[in-house]
Amino acid sequence: MGDVFKALADPTRRAVLDELSERNGQTLFELCSRLVTRHGLTSSRQAVSQHLDVLEDAGLVRTRREGRYKFHDLDTSPLRAITDRWRIDP
Repeated sequence: MGDVFKALADPTRRAVLDELSERNGQTLFELCSRLVTRHGLTSSRQAVSQHLDVLEDAGLVRTRREGRYKFHDLDTSPLRAITDRWRIDP
């Protein structure tokens, strides 16, 4: 669970998750373009790729390959595990 908190601590990674929640199944190129145009983030492709690796290690992003393209999808199950852990039932 610590990996999830570490992944969420960075504003660029949160922006990546925001983009994937709005439009799942994006390539690295698409994510980089949207981060620049929508968030004004000018991170290099390599930096965004490293952020995606952290998110994938935390279980928040899943990847799939189709031909020569790699698509990134949001996985919210780690977030549900956090909320379930501290849920207070009325």
